[in-house]
Amino acid sequence: MEWKIELVVLPVTDVDRAKEFYTRVGFHADFDESPSAEVRFVQLTPPGSGCSIAVGKGITDAAPGSVQGMLMVVPSAEQAYQQLVAAGVEATPVKDEGWGLFTYFADPDGNKWSVQQLPARG
Repeated sequence: MEWKIELVVLPVTDVDRAKEFYTRVGFHADFDESPSAEVRFVQLTPPGSGCSIAVGKGITDAAPGSVQGMLMVVPSAEQAYQQLVAAGVEATPVKDEGWGLFTYFADPDGNKWSVQQLPARG
């Protein structure tokens, strides 16, 4: 039996601001629905990813900005860094951590992301 992680909820204070941020970074806006006045669900997916994020209203009790350690893998950390900076995101310059090249950024609420270029294998 396969078990797949396909969605991670990120707590945010402003759903529209979060949606704008993640689409500006390059995530695809897959879904945005409000089945009731108390609930809004927005699903966003990074290009090429099998896992999406969700932001919204009434979908988590976690504190906005409390998520740390979200990690995306990319072919080029430098290209990811340049794309983030071009999108107006404060990202750290690429750093060799010994187990890959990394750049780091946070969304407007402070949810923290790592972007990793895996080391060459062989």
